[in-house]
This record gives sequence, structure tokens and C-alpha cells, in this order.
Amino acid sequence: MARVFGRTMIDQWMLDPTVTYLNHGTVGAPPIPVIARWRAIQDEIELQPAQFLLRELADYDAVGKPASPRMRVAAQEVADFVGCEVEQFGFVDNATAGCNAVLRSFPFRAGDEILVMNLGYGGVNRAVDYAAEQKGCTVRVVDLPRPGAQPHEFVSAVAATIASSTRMVVIDHITSQTALVLPLADIAAACHRHGVVVLADGAHAPGAIPLDVESLGVDFYVANLHKWLWTPRSCGFVWAADEHVAHLHPTVISWGYRNGLAAEFDLVGTRDPSPFLTAPYAISLWKEWGGQKILDYNHETVVRNARRLAEAWGTEFTIPEEMIGPMAYVTLPDGLGSVTSDAVALQESLLADDRIEVPVFADNGRLTCRISTQIYNDDNDFAFLIDAVKSRS
Repeated sequence: MARVFGRTMIDQWMLDPTVTYLNHGTVGAPPIPVIARWRAIQDEIELQPAQFLLRELADYDAVGKPASPRMRVAAQEVADFVGCEVEQFGFVDNATAGCNAVLRSFPFRAGDEILVMNLGYGGVNRAVDYAAEQKGCTVRVVDLPRPGAQPHEFVSAVAATIASSTRMVVIDHITSQTALVLPLADIAAACHRHGVVVLADGAHAPGAIPLDVESLGVDFYVANLHKWLWTPRSCGFVWAADEHVAHLHPTVISWGYRNGLAAEFDLVGTRDPSPFLTAPYAISLWKEWGGQKILDYNHETVVRNARRLAEAWGTEFTIPEEMIGPMAYVTLPDGLGSVTSDAVALQESLLADDRIEVPVFADNGRLTCRISTQIYNDDNDFAFLIDAVKSRS
């Protein structure tokens, strides 16, 4: 049953209702019905842990091979939703874990170059540095255009930086700080024309924008389900194109080694599998509450209010609408600071004094903020942010 979106939806979340929460994109937040299903699965595990975790969970013949391994049943439903074959899909704790799995498994050669983006997620870029050090590769940073540039400019920036030694490009689908939806399929096509492999970090994509992984033409895709698709934390996946499946391994090697992707990723030692097993229910609830209507509401609300914030603060908002999902990057007024310490102080002040949770950054000598819209937000939430910032400028 579809819902009426806006502030009245806040009672479907455990979020503190006294806080104006404009930061859903950072670590996500599952609705209360998902939390209930998650805890029910945890309770079921505790009734007979050995039966559940050793006999029913994974497709590996340690105690007895299950007819329908719970991890694979859940994987099939998620793979169908994100548009990929389940044989090429594995659950991981988060997108960073997925990137690590790809980078540590990939058969780099000494002297290969890996390109990362200046807008890339810092944790992933550090994982690239580590893998490069271990395998004798070099790392180069691509300076992508400033927010406000057109999609084709991002494609050109990546393509122009590829060299003869470039083996892999690591690039976000939706950038973390600046929240730009990059033209990933076009970037992947440009890379492939040069014989370069593409690892796409889709940490923010599932549940935020329409997603069909295989149609993007990338070689590897990793993502979180706990940010926008309402699963419990931590829950993500890694996907590999067919030609790369054989050499993809999780960062934790365990009983499933050499028994195929499903066995390796589904059984990495004792852990809590309940977030993964809850994912099909989270997807079904997301669909029941609106599906595409959720995507539309979040996008339209954030675009409208990003323009509204910029107008109220006397700044510019020129990001193309097709590069916006449920988050937007807005420049704050002059006079609030220019460096990271100023950004941290403002973010903490907005939370402590105004009960507004929103990330603030220093960028190019100005302070900026990244606003997120979930179906429990409405225009009044952004009015609070407008007034709180104007009172300081």
C-alpha cells in the first residue's frame, strides 16, 4: 500500500523526531518494520544456531548441503532487483569491503596503473593505495570537473587521463561528498575502448536511482543496500562480469575457497548473516510503499529544495538535474568559514543548537552541505535549515 510521504512518515522510523534528519545518505536508516523482521531472523538463529549457520545458511558441504541455502535464496532476490545474474553476485558487509575484494583479487601486473577520482570515497581510494603497494602498481588521481559541469565533461575528463599503462579505473556511480550521479555507462564505454577495466563504487545507488547493473557495462560493481534500500547495517554486494568471476575472492578466505563465488562469499566464517537475509523483505517493503514513487519523491524534493536553499542563501545551484538522485550539494553563504575546521564546527553547531543533522564540507575555499531527502522529509525540514544558516551569516 502506497504511503503519503512527508514528515508524517517519521513514525515509521526509529529516528529521534526532535532532530531534522537531512543525512539519510551517510549510513542509512531502516524503517521499523524492517528492524522487526531483522530481529525476528536473529531470534530464529538463536533457537538453533548450529542448524541455522552450519546446515541451512550456505551452499557448502561442511555438515550437509542444504537444498535451498538461505544466503543464495536472499542473493537471488537482491540480484533480480539490481539487475544481475546471481551466479556473479556475492554479499559483502559494505561497498568498501566489496572494493577491497576486487582490488586484492584482481591479477594486476607490476607497472600497471590504477586511476582514482578526486571525488572518490576516501576509504576506497586508500584501499587502492594499499593494493597498488602490494602489487607494484602506480596510482594516479583524475581531477573531475566541478559540480555544475555537464555529464559529457566527466566522460571526457576520465577518457583524457587514460594512459597506455592504465589497467583499471575506480569510479563512483554517485559521488559521496558532492552527490553527483555520474554518467557511468558512458564512462565505462570510454574506458573499454582503451582496454581498461572499470570498478564502479555504487555505494549510494540501490534504492536511490533506477539500477540495472549489467546494462552499465562495467567490469565490477559494488554497492550498499543499507543506505537507500532500507536494509539493516551492514549489507552490501559485489558483482563481477562473467570473465572476472573466476578470480574474484572475498577478503576473508575460508571454507568456500576454490568452490565458486557463492561458496566463498556466503561462508566467510562465523558472522551475523541476518542483515543479508533481511534484504528481500526490505526490498518488498520499499516496493509496497511506493517503489518508483519513492525515487520520484526523493529526487523532486531534493532538487526543489536545493534551488530554494541556494536562492535563500544567495549562492548558485547549477548542477544538471539528471546528475541528481536523492541528495544534492549546495554552497553555503559567505562568511561561515573556508576550511575543514570551520565545516566541522558548523555541522556540530547545527546539530547541537538547531537539532539539524546535515554534513558540511570545506570545498574550494567555501563551505558546502550535502542534503539528503528520504520519504520522511518535506519542505519544512529545509526551511529549518535555511533559517539556521541565515542566522549565522
